[in-house]
Amino acid sequence: MQVASFLSLLLLCITLCGCQNTKAHERFGPAPQPSNGDGIQKIKHIVFIIKENRSFDTYFGTFPGVDGATSGQTSSGKVVRLRRTPDQMPYDIGHSWENARTAIDGGSMSKFDKVRNGNLNGDLMPYTQLTEAEIPNYFSYARNFVLADRMFSSLAGPSFPNHLYTVAAQSGGALDNPEPAHADWGCDADDNQTVLVQKPTGATEAERSCFDFQTLADELEATHIEWKYYAPVRGQYGYQWSALDGIQHIRNGTLWQSRVVPDPQFTSDALQGHLPAVSWLVTGESSEHPPHSTCMGENWTVRQLNAVMDGPDWNSTAVFLTWDDFGGFYDHVLPPIVDNYGFGPRVPLLIISPYSKQGHITHTTYEFSSFLTFVEHRFGLSSLTDRDRKANDMLDSFDFSQSPRPPLFLQEHGCPSAPETRWWIRKWWDRVVAHTSEATKDSKP
Repeated sequence: MQVASFLSLLLLCITLCGCQNTKAHERFGPAPQPSNGDGIQKIKHIVFIIKENRSFDTYFGTFPGVDGATSGQTSSGKVVRLRRTPDQMPYDIGHSWENARTAIDGGSMSKFDKVRNGNLNGDLMPYTQLTEAEIPNYFSYARNFVLADRMFSSLAGPSFPNHLYTVAAQSGGALDNPEPAHADWGCDADDNQTVLVQKPTGATEAERSCFDFQTLADELEATHIEWKYYAPVRGQYGYQWSALDGIQHIRNGTLWQSRVVPDPQFTSDALQGHLPAVSWLVTGESSEHPPHSTCMGENWTVRQLNAVMDGPDWNSTAVFLTWDDFGGFYDHVLPPIVDNYGFGPRVPLLIISPYSKQGHITHTTYEFSSFLTFVEHRFGLSSLTDRDRKANDMLDSFDFSQSPRPPLFLQEHGCPSAPETRWWIRKWWDRVVAHTSEATKDSKP
C-alpha cells in the first residue's frame, strides 16, 4: 500500500508539472513591483465577489496589453480560433479535478477538447471566448481599475474546493465537488454524499464534505473585526457555493445565524453604509455558471458595484472580483505548481477601489489565498496555512498616495434573446463555410 501511494503521488506530480522546473519561493511567482503598502489603513471595507467558471482567456483574452490568446491548440495538434461563447451556453463543460489535469496535459495546455463535453458534436465549446462587445462593463472596469493576468485558481479543479480556499487558504484536501451532485454540499449534504480528499501521503479517500479547520472568518471573529458572508440561502440555486456551509463549527454554530446572510442584502448594506470590514459575496443564477447568461451576470455585478460606489463607504473600500475556476474553458498559460493541489488554470480578477492603480494590468502571480493575505496584512492577522503565508498580497495593484478616485457608475445593457438559436445558426454557417472551402480545395486539379 505504501508503494502504491507513493506511485500515485508521483504520477500526480508528473501530470501536473510536466517538464516544468520549479523552485521554492518565499512568495509564489516573481516579486511584485513595490507599492506604498503603508497606506493600506485607508481601506476599511474589503469585498471579495466570487463568480463562476470562466478562464482568463475566455473573458479577457482580447483585452489590449494582457497575456491573452485568441486561438488554442487541441489534442490533435491543430490550432483553432477561439469562437464566440454563447451568452447562454447549451450545456456545461467539464472542470473537475480530473478534467483540469486532462486539459493541462502535463504542461501542453492542449487537451481542453478532452474534458467532459469538450468536443460534443464537434462544437469545441472550451475553445470559445467573449469580447468587449459582449461584456462591455467588465472591459470598462479593467480600463479604469486593475486587471490581473496572472490570477490562478487555487486548486486545479472545480467550485467546492476552490471556494474553501477563498475562506481558509486550503480545501481540507478536497479535490472535487461532492458526489452525487445536488444543491446541498458541505455540512448539509446527505449521508450518501462524499467528496474525494487527498491525504498528505498522496492517497485519496471519499469523505463527508463537512470539515472543521480554521478560516479567515474565525480570525476576524476572534479579533472583533466585523465580517459577513453574503450567499443564497438553503433551497436556492447557488447555496452550494456558500463556502462556510462546509465548515462544521460555523455551519452548526451561532455565527451561521449572525454572519451568513442572504446575498440580496449586500446592495442595501452597501447603500446604507453598513458594509462590514470584510465581506464575501456569491450568488446563484447571476453567477455566470454555464448555462446561465453572462450578460445577466454582468448586469448583476454592475448593480453590486454601483451600490458600493453610491454608498458612503466607497472612499475606503477595495473590491476583488474574481471567478472560482476555469470552468473547462481554454487558457494558454501553464499554472505554476506550488503543491499537490494547484495552481489551477487562470481566472479573471478585477481589483476595484479608489486606490487601485488606474488602467493597470498586473502580471504578479495571485491566487485566492492572496485575498486572505491582503486582509491579514490590513488587520495584522496571522497566516492560516502555507498558502496565504506565501501568497502575494496584491498591494502592488494599489497606490495609496493618490487621491481617492471617483466612482465609475455603469449602465446595465440589454441581453440577447434566444442566444442558443443564434449560436447554433452561426455554428451551422461555420460548417457550411468549412465544407465549401474543402469542396473547392478538392475540386482543384
